[in-house]
Amino acid sequence: MRHHILIPTDFSDNAWSAALYALKLYADVPCTFYFSHAWTFLNTGSRTYISPSYIDPIKDASKKQLTEVKNRAKKESTNPEHDFKSIYSEGSLTDSIQIAFKKHKINLIVMGTKGATGAKKLILGSNTVTVINKIRKCPLMLIPNNFEYITPKQIVFPTDFNRFYGEELTHIKQLSDLHNSTIEILHINGKDDLSETQSSNVEMLKTYLEDYPHTFNWMPNQPKKADAITNFVKEHNIDILTMINYEHSFIENMINEPVIKKMGFKSSIPFMVIPRKE
Repeated sequence: MRHHILIPTDFSDNAWSAALYALKLYADVPCTFYFSHAWTFLNTGSRTYISPSYIDPIKDASKKQLTEVKNRAKKESTNPEHDFKSIYSEGSLTDSIQIAFKKHKINLIVMGTKGATGAKKLILGSNTVTVINKIRKCPLMLIPNNFEYITPKQIVFPTDFNRFYGEELTHIKQLSDLHNSTIEILHINGKDDLSETQSSNVEMLKTYLEDYPHTFNWMPNQPKKADAITNFVKEHNIDILTMINYEHSFIENMINEPVIKKMGFKSSIPFMVIPRKE
């Protein structure tokens, strides 16, 4: 299987850190890496018209930077089955991602959790919450700022067991396949407090994962889910956090709460947001 991975960049150190993580995570499998930059000009003055003689050199500079990032990544790779391409576009980050997703059959987006500083003219506009809200058909891997790559030995998948599992689990299994990672299923409640539907989904999950290393973990009496997940990650040396972005799910609810700053922006480990099955 060839993976098609989109890496949006604003040329910041955080964006390069995310790119390095993707290169190392997929070091041993065939991949095409697409480095994309969505160029936007911020006109903070009162002028309504900007001369092309002013704009064009800025655009050319961003195109040159994008090529340099792609070439730099190519030098980092040691896998002859890695291909590298660049995508330059003008407009919003989310629009550029949507277009790339459809055109290049992207199956993972990897990006840093911080955008460029406000002082920069060339920006990605990387509002992580906006991307989580709008990109609903492709998994999104968020990489913390300055994160040093660690071969993922354990992946945690928090779930309430309330939903039928299907295609979404494929993304977690593919992630596990890369380095034979153990999948830690985490339920923030007691094992004896499951409904009939939840119990049925647990059995189905066991069947889906029977060929993968996995364990079930229970954390009863936890008033705050975010704190429970954070504590579990620390106590069990988890390397990647995964969540399914169902409508009205925990991850969707926390977008409007300070929790997202813990789990997304300030997470100490990579965070994969998996789209719900339509």
